Amino acid sequence: MSIGFEIDERVADIARRTTEFVRNTVLPAEEASGGNVHAGPEPLRRRLQEAARAAGVFAPHAGRAWGGLGLDLCGQAVVFEAAGYSLLGPLALNCAAPDEGNMHLLEAVATEKQKERYLRPLAAGETRSCFAMTEPAPGAGSDPRALSTTATRTGRGWRIDGRKWFISGADGAAFAICMARTSGTPGDPGGATMFLVDAANPGMKITRNIDTLDQGLFGGHSELVLDGCEVDDDAVLGEPDQGFAYAQVRLGPARMTHCMRWLGAARRAQDIALERAADRSAFGRPLAELGMVQQLLADSEIDIETGRAMLWRACWELDQGRPAAQHTSIAKTYVSEAVNRVVDRAVQVCGALGISGDAPLSRLYREVRPFRIYDGPSETHRWAIAKRAVRAARERRAAR
Repeated sequence: MSIGFEIDERVADIARRTTEFVRNTVLPAEEASGGNVHAGPEPLRRRLQEAARAAGVFAPHAGRAWGGLGLDLCGQAVVFEAAGYSLLGPLALNCAAPDEGNMHLLEAVATEKQKERYLRPLAAGETRSCFAMTEPAPGAGSDPRALSTTATRTGRGWRIDGRKWFISGADGAAFAICMARTSGTPGDPGGATMFLVDAANPGMKITRNIDTLDQGLFGGHSELVLDGCEVDDDAVLGEPDQGFAYAQVRLGPARMTHCMRWLGAARRAQDIALERAADRSAFGRPLAELGMVQQLLADSEIDIETGRAMLWRACWELDQGRPAAQHTSIAKTYVSEAVNRVVDRAVQVCGALGISGDAPLSRLYREVRPFRIYDGPSETHRWAIAKRAVRAARERRAAR
């Protein structure tokens, strides 16, 4: 098995142009908005995405057939990190969650007719989308098998009933990919189906936008009610009762693209801390010459480099078509926690400046904390990692 760390020249060029674009165009837009885009100012999104298209960095993940640059996950890891240096960078490149993961899912599972109707405008930035799986307790959350939203057969198709919450990007989305139970009961490992539900469907309504710690996700996080939401058979994404399997098609890569983007944010926080340590003096010496500060800076460099290595390994496994659940769980757990540590250390190095509005660190701090919950909390991933490790040990012992 050969794993290289060389970056393809085309990928390196896209990453370089992304870095310049983020520095010159996106960071000023983030500063002007204060990073608060939950209300979704559509003219801002349109302007940034047109600028990204002009810079040749738009939709790096989407297939060429859909107007994207067609990068594999290893290539995306380099470019998405460069985009993530600004909270609005992924939005500008049209590779932000949840749209990026939905594009991947639609490319892999949708019919040609569904791709033309939903994927093409999504990849072009003409529309936005959301992924409606999470439910209020005791419904689906870190345990998707608790799915309680139901879809029942009717003479014309399906009727969906249930409640969803914390649906990212729902406000202003053109459609939702909605998970509903078509067989079995909550707790069963199967029986879920994915449905494409247009936002104009009168049976699906946003009841509220949730006030959250983070503010940088376009469209925020919403609670939805599906009450007699009728769709036809063409709305089924993939095959009935295969929704949990399709969710894995989306979630594995989506966990890694989250890591890519947040590593960019961590790199930004570390750069701010390094500049502060070099410029600020205390006790007659630059902060950068004080041992305690050096330890903070060094530990953050270690976290960033280690997280990147884990991420690249997991992306390589996925690109090779190998079973990568263990590697993606390890990478997601480590990177989500490492990013939090890096930003926290940067705040500490910068002191009062770090917690003020004069630097973006407090903004980054709010944004990265939820990452330890998104796409499976660290505790759930650790549980899964341990289970797989024990199973592998038993299999090795049985083979001896």
